[in-house]
Amino acid sequence: MELRTYIRHFDYALLAAVAGLVAYGMLIIYSATHADPQISGPYYYVKIQAVAAVIGALLMTVVAFLDFRGLMAYRVQIYIGIIVTILLVFIIGSTAQGSQRWINLGLFNLQPSELAKIGMIVVLSSFLANRTREGFAAQTTLLTIGYALLPAFLIFIQPDFGTTLVLMAVTIALLFVAGTRWTHFVAIGVAIAGLLLIVVKALPLIGIQILKPYQIDRLLVFMHPDYDPGGSGYHLLQSKIAIGSGMMTGKGLYQGTQTQLNFLPEHHTDFVFSVLGEELGFLGAAVLLSLYVIIIWRGLRIAMFSDSIFGSLVAAGIVSMFMFQIFVNIGMTIGIMPITGIPLPFLSYGGSSMVANLAAIGLLEGIHMRSKLAGDRRFRRAHITA
Repeated sequence: MELRTYIRHFDYALLAAVAGLVAYGMLIIYSATHADPQISGPYYYVKIQAVAAVIGALLMTVVAFLDFRGLMAYRVQIYIGIIVTILLVFIIGSTAQGSQRWINLGLFNLQPSELAKIGMIVVLSSFLANRTREGFAAQTTLLTIGYALLPAFLIFIQPDFGTTLVLMAVTIALLFVAGTRWTHFVAIGVAIAGLLLIVVKALPLIGIQILKPYQIDRLLVFMHPDYDPGGSGYHLLQSKIAIGSGMMTGKGLYQGTQTQLNFLPEHHTDFVFSVLGEELGFLGAAVLLSLYVIIIWRGLRIAMFSDSIFGSLVAAGIVSMFMFQIFVNIGMTIGIMPITGIPLPFLSYGGSSMVANLAAIGLLEGIHMRSKLAGDRRFRRAHITA
């Protein structure tokens, strides 16, 4: 009876949108990679992504049926687990394309920074849920940022600038939802501006280079789109050509010239939206964005109607994570954001990203179900009293 009650309170609109995105992603990944000469078989990437989706779906189900409120008691353990797994990357991690981000588990490579995003949402939400009852002091803001800075720094030096940005964006969003005073945000903005000035201008003068050369080139390409079109600007140039040539309905699946002729780099990961834009055009992109809008809408609704501060903060953190990744990834493919390597949720190839995103959906479903159950109990009590 209890299981049937839980299932009845699932958010099926959210579930359907996620299932649609996963299927859509499989289709685009197959179209982008089926003719790649360096892989063994046309379904190589799709099969790995499907395995990750199955693992993620199982984890999503487990997380949804667990009482998310119990996670508050394990805030410290979760935080320590995040730091330890990120540190393990520096000890036993594997390197690819100049970054050391993955731990080889045999069947697949685990990227701890992807799971860290979900873990940090839980940790920070738990901390803020306890502190908001006591009033919001400057100490709370500083401690929240301090909690986020350690994993963010460790991820940054892998280097993984994209995930670092996601962590900081989620932290700011959680502070906003928790009721941080506007003066705190002004101080944060000034501090960030000062830090950027030191990193970009002051430190290089004394021979300390925090940003990698390719990261500086990406910023130069963002500010000057015509900079080095045959080198660091090549990705953006090919992406714009692909999306622009798709026009209204696209060239058709498996027919995109930039994709199928391998002019477009990273076409199954960072630039998967460019593939979609080229082959399915504006209409295909509109379908994708519609599915994202459903997820964001349902997530915001869950945050608003949660029966606990912790649940509202977790839901808001997950929604802000998705929104930031969607905006930055699509923005970088059309030139309105710098290229940062942030994956497009549920669409970009990546097992760790898929598992982490589905676990986040499980948290949203768990918050939704328990809020509905709490509402049912209140209604029954009121009915009996009446």
